[in-house]
Amino acid sequence: MKIYGDLEKRIREIGRGLYGLAGDVPSIFNKRRWMGRLMDHAMKDAEFRLNLFRYIDVLPSLKTSDLIVGLLQEYFSGLPGAPLIIRKGIDRISRGFMPVVASKMIKAGVRSIAGQFIAGEDHHDAIKVLGTLWEDGFAGSIDFLGEEVLSDKEAGQYMLRYLQLMETLAPVAAKWNHDALLENDDKGQLPRFEISFKVTSLHSQLDPVNWDGSIASAKESIRPIVATARSTKASLCFDMEQYYCKDLVIETFKQVMEEFGDYPYAGIAIQAYLKESRTDLLGLIAWARKKKRRVSVRLVKGAYHDYETVYNMQKGWPLPVFENKEDTDNNFEVLTRILIENAEFVRPVIATHNIRSISHAIALGEVSNLPNNALEFQMLHGMGEPLRRQLKKMGYRIRVYLPVGDLLPGMAYLVRRLLENTSNVSFLRGFFAENRSYDEIINPPEPKPHRTWEKLPVEFRNEPPLDFSRAENREKMREALQSEREAFGKRYPIHIDGKDIFREKEIVSLNPADLEEIVGRVSSTDRNDAEQAAAAAVKAWDSWRSTAPEDRADFLFRTAAEFRKRRFELAALEVYEVGKTWKDADGDIVEAIDYLEFYGREMIRLGRPVNLGHYPGESNSYFYEPRGICLVISPWNFPLAISTGMVAAALVSGNCVIFKPSGFSPVTGRRLVDAFKDAGLPNGVLQYLPGPGQEVGEYLVTHKAVDLIAFTGSKDVGLRLIKLAAETSEGRRNIKKVIAEMGGKNAIIIDETAELDETVKGVLESALEFQGQKCSACSRVITVGDIHDEFLGRLRSAIESLRAGLPEDPATLIGPVIDNSALKKIQNFIEVGKKEASLFFSREVDGKGFFAGPVIFVGVNPSSALAQEEIFGPVIAVIRAQDIDEAIEIANNSQYALTGGIFSRNPLNINKACQRFAVGNLYINRKITGALVGRQPFGGSGMSGVGSKAGGPDYLLQFMNPRCIAENMMRRGFAPIS
Repeated sequence: MKIYGDLEKRIREIGRGLYGLAGDVPSIFNKRRWMGRLMDHAMKDAEFRLNLFRYIDVLPSLKTSDLIVGLLQEYFSGLPGAPLIIRKGIDRISRGFMPVVASKMIKAGVRSIAGQFIAGEDHHDAIKVLGTLWEDGFAGSIDFLGEEVLSDKEAGQYMLRYLQLMETLAPVAAKWNHDALLENDDKGQLPRFEISFKVTSLHSQLDPVNWDGSIASAKESIRPIVATARSTKASLCFDMEQYYCKDLVIETFKQVMEEFGDYPYAGIAIQAYLKESRTDLLGLIAWARKKKRRVSVRLVKGAYHDYETVYNMQKGWPLPVFENKEDTDNNFEVLTRILIENAEFVRPVIATHNIRSISHAIALGEVSNLPNNALEFQMLHGMGEPLRRQLKKMGYRIRVYLPVGDLLPGMAYLVRRLLENTSNVSFLRGFFAENRSYDEIINPPEPKPHRTWEKLPVEFRNEPPLDFSRAENREKMREALQSEREAFGKRYPIHIDGKDIFREKEIVSLNPADLEEIVGRVSSTDRNDAEQAAAAAVKAWDSWRSTAPEDRADFLFRTAAEFRKRRFELAALEVYEVGKTWKDADGDIVEAIDYLEFYGREMIRLGRPVNLGHYPGESNSYFYEPRGICLVISPWNFPLAISTGMVAAALVSGNCVIFKPSGFSPVTGRRLVDAFKDAGLPNGVLQYLPGPGQEVGEYLVTHKAVDLIAFTGSKDVGLRLIKLAAETSEGRRNIKKVIAEMGGKNAIIIDETAELDETVKGVLESALEFQGQKCSACSRVITVGDIHDEFLGRLRSAIESLRAGLPEDPATLIGPVIDNSALKKIQNFIEVGKKEASLFFSREVDGKGFFAGPVIFVGVNPSSALAQEEIFGPVIAVIRAQDIDEAIEIANNSQYALTGGIFSRNPLNINKACQRFAVGNLYINRKITGALVGRQPFGGSGMSGVGSKAGGPDYLLQFMNPRCIAENMMRRGFAPIS
């Protein structure tokens, strides 16, 4: 360990010299310029800042003057915090020819802002800026903007841009003047220019769930880049983005560099705001030491803090970032010290504009006897110009990070830069705009205590999905898949009155991806079994209904614990039995656990009697009682989640249950019953009756012992059950209650302001996850205005890049449909579609099972069968609308009313959709599948269902009867005092 002496004293001395630069204000904070005044206003008014950045974000996608001016009015009219010049200007520009002139001025203004941070639109611009920087004594690192690629085509274009840049730049750079500081470090010669690239932009399906496949595909694109960098004498830096892919990027970097052992100028970014960054850095150093090579490490604070915080909190995963800026700054200093202490194996690249961080690195370098050229400082184009000039004077190599690209893909980067510069914790804002004192600037960061998130017993939180970026989760899933495969062909009994019973007649559950594989053989019931089950339920009901709500809830909590124990085996089973991918299968287990936890807490809430009103001398108590015997008929597409939701709701509200699973997922249904059984559920409270729908299901629907039916499935079957249940017969004690969810013909509206990266991804996931076999899946896309062609082009390329195959392969995104009848229905609708509309895209998928490739039809008539009938497969009907009003009218032109969505950055259009888009669940700027229990209660009306909302605060009420008891408390003029 090095002895640093009075390091803090030296840091303050260096910082004092840099602090004197505060009078040299960068252009973005210069209030004598319009941009500086605009930023100053944004820093003072949070609402104006939000609307300003949202408007800047959407502006490049607006094709007409009317849209540009119209959205300006939408975002800023009536906004009291908007600058006076904007508020007055809005009134004037909407008349006559002014919108045309105003739109040009607005675009020019935003382009000017972008030019502050983005070095140019193409490699020609980049080369010019690099040459100018070199003449001024600064090196450069070029990064092509475009943070998300949705297809192999886009990834290929991204790679080719880098190859073209290096090949074009190399002969130009060779003619630059010699600069000893820029061309050498303490170990020898350095390349004259650097390329920064994102691994995530070189493979459209990069995902840690497919660890080996993602690395292999990424390496195919990275190899040409490294080879070209080697031949053109360029250095490279692997940029770092989302935490979810962090380990994948590091491993890809190591593997590529081991292949190119003779290439010495590679580097990688490490983000100091990540709690794991110290471990990652030490791991890189150990790897470099072992491989006897030296790599660059660009140490950055990190640019996705808000995203990582929100994303991981939504998932329920631990926060990977430090919550406080002080913790990040402190970690930055820790990592800086590690870099400098290991300069034999790493080139320390300190990427920051923070005077404290810079001074700390310089002081450490001095006491470690590192020559100045052993350290490199990097700063962003358009930020911190005075600091970089001063550091150059002090003899340090400065490299400027140069983002290059079209304005449209550059918006995400631009908005991040604007947010950074106007943030309350921004160093540049505090230094240049607010003139914070020297002590505030230079004092060492003091880590703050971390907040603890305590889980209260009665508080519901969604179960976190599996994080497949963790190696242990991938390994457990592979082990579970192997274990389930070894159990193929096993026999499973029915369950009546606590007894397991085998029958000679069996349901054979096949793997829909490979028909030669039998997942299990499940005993099939008949009417005699149904009679026994009904009798057992009736016998158990008196005891179960009298069980306290809290105790019934506890059975649900214990069952949730059983599901957690068996999580991987249940997910693996669904992969085989219904053809779900890893993430989809795990999502089903997560939802099942959520239902158990949520309904248990809801029953505790609803189980407390409520005293109504205040009426002296009288007590009025309102409470709920169970209905009786509930028949649960569940679907196969969410074989555990929906089944568990209906069973749990019925049980916890005091009903006994006869559970009939789908014939396509009876093994999963049996595992559900096993979990309740192992949780200690009393005998007779839950019966398991797999069997033919017409023979067993319909018989029980009309059975006099059954008081209510919970059904999820097709419209035709649902309507028949409702009809059967409505027919009264001799001996019936009540009117049967039917809780039915019956599917949808769901639409997504896309207007001209939609962000296409999010839109294409959202439609892709909504329409094709689980092959479109979700009742919430998108089957209609309604485009508004001229976004139609661009959207379709990108959607097609994205679908072409999806991997189809066996669901147990983690690379697979398109698996099988459930059976041959489903396949034939899809095929028949495709033939109908060819007559009704134009076939835009069709993809064949081969395999041993029931595979149906994705299909897109365009020019679809809103009233045609293609646009009206539920297909339940990967078929997308695209319909054009002239404006938002027509789009909403088309969307509502359906007998179903389940889910819908809109992608738009137009507040007026979003508001219209909220008011008039008639669906049970409306999603804005996100996919329309994946409703979460307790957050997006799920269910629709029309022919989609009876309007109840699974996972919502009123769902359990469907399973109970309310009662009110009024008691006269007066006794001969005496009443209790309340």
